[in-house]
Amino acid sequence: MHIGTGLINPPSPAEVVAAAADAAGRGLAAFWTNQNPGGWDPLTLLASLGRRPAEVGTAIVATYPRHPVTTATEALTLQAAGGGGLTLGVGPSHAWYVQDQLGLPYTSPLRHTREYLTVLRPLLTGRPVRFDGEFFTVDTRLDITAPAPSLLLSALGPRMLELAHDLADGVAAAWVTPDMVARQIAPRTAPGARIVAQAVTLLSPDPDRARADFAGQLATVGTMPAYRASLDRAGLANPADTLVIGDDTTITDAVKRYEDAGVTDLIVVPLNDRSRTLDLLT
Repeated sequence: MHIGTGLINPPSPAEVVAAAADAAGRGLAAFWTNQNPGGWDPLTLLASLGRRPAEVGTAIVATYPRHPVTTATEALTLQAAGGGGLTLGVGPSHAWYVQDQLGLPYTSPLRHTREYLTVLRPLLTGRPVRFDGEFFTVDTRLDITAPAPSLLLSALGPRMLELAHDLADGVAAAWVTPDMVARQIAPRTAPGARIVAQAVTLLSPDPDRARADFAGQLATVGTMPAYRASLDRAGLANPADTLVIGDDTTITDAVKRYEDAGVTDLIVVPLNDRSRTLDLLT
């Protein structure tokens, strides 16, 4: 299993650059960014990095605000300019962001994502696209010479996992426990495909109290339909139930359990004691 890291809501690009350099210095396999509404652009952040691990990735870039041709162009440009190593994770995000904040119709996310990948995937591999669908009509090719990045899809439910099986190189999953990966995700993932999971950690002498404190902060996340359905399938009440909270042994044991569950790439995101937590991984 490859182990990488990332940040949640970094306050500045400089902090991202420093965190990526730190990850490289520790010998971690990857550094990841994601798209937070109102936050920094994940692909631009990756383009700004100096020293970095061999792999950098997005987990994820939202599909609705970006045309798939634009996403392919940006990803291949980053591949060419940054020396390769990009893993491009995409996903439809959530209605509260796409529809309520951006004013875009959040219509049929499964069908929209299928069309998106149908356009995006061949462009990433240097092939022309001629496609006439419900959401996209495309007749183009990209004259960019760059290695095709690995393509991930954010997927938790059976139908989105099926789509990832058919049209992506793997799955990016957030707010999941090792048991959720083993029961819900790994059995629906193609042989040899990547399972990239985020593990949010917190070193604490009182795990029960810490989890209760974070339950309130994460309550809104638990109301988002994709996460709510995933948590319900696992019998969990709150995304805080997926956090890895405890002492050093708790962290290292959880890493092993993710690996045993089928995770190929783990994104460890410490909420505190970042240096100490990353020391445990290396």
